[in-house]
Amino acid sequence: MKVMTTPTLRRGAFLGLALLLCAGTASAQLFKWVDANGKTHFSDTPPPANGKLAVVKPGNASVSTANLPYALANPARNHPVTLYTASACAGCDAGRSHLRNRGIPFAEKTVATEADVARLKAAGSDGSLPYIAVGAAKMAGFEAAAWDTMLKNAQYPDSKMLPPSYRYPAAVAAAPVPEKPATGPDTEALRRAAAQQQATPAEAAPSPTAPPGFRF
Repeated sequence: MKVMTTPTLRRGAFLGLALLLCAGTASAQLFKWVDANGKTHFSDTPPPANGKLAVVKPGNASVSTANLPYALANPARNHPVTLYTASACAGCDAGRSHLRNRGIPFAEKTVATEADVARLKAAGSDGSLPYIAVGAAKMAGFEAAAWDTMLKNAQYPDSKMLPPSYRYPAAVAAAPVPEKPATGPDTEALRRAAAQQQATPAEAAPSPTAPPGFRF
């Protein structure tokens, strides 16, 4: 057994502290915010009360974090909520109301077609509705306590903090139908018209010296 001397212990403790600080720095989050003068700042600490969190688009979600308080914008950006619903679904209605009563911003995707069902299953559901995704956490069926636990683990606030001006985005199909490209001119009709014009001989232009209405 090797006995460590006091200097060695001190060096080991200093190294451990340095590693801890490095680990803390590596896992620290970078915040982007705008002050009252319109100047943009980057820091590893949350913005002050009078600072406005810069707009950041969340991944795979259509919920904007613009103008949301930091305590709500941060989890909405890092753990976006997506709710899959269908018409004539009591659980879906209850789940939607629960999220709104909690003041949770979320994107709603409706399931009505076979393509929608395929997208629902690709998201991890067995086909059951409602289906909620809070970041990487997912659950089928509505259970208020279980949903609240998921939201709490994602650090969503317990009390409603949505600004009065906030408007929830409209629900969209889970598998949106791609828009048809704008149709150009009917090339076949143009081709037929050109062929007909070539087949019909043009009338001879009247001679400039002939009397009106007379042709040679």
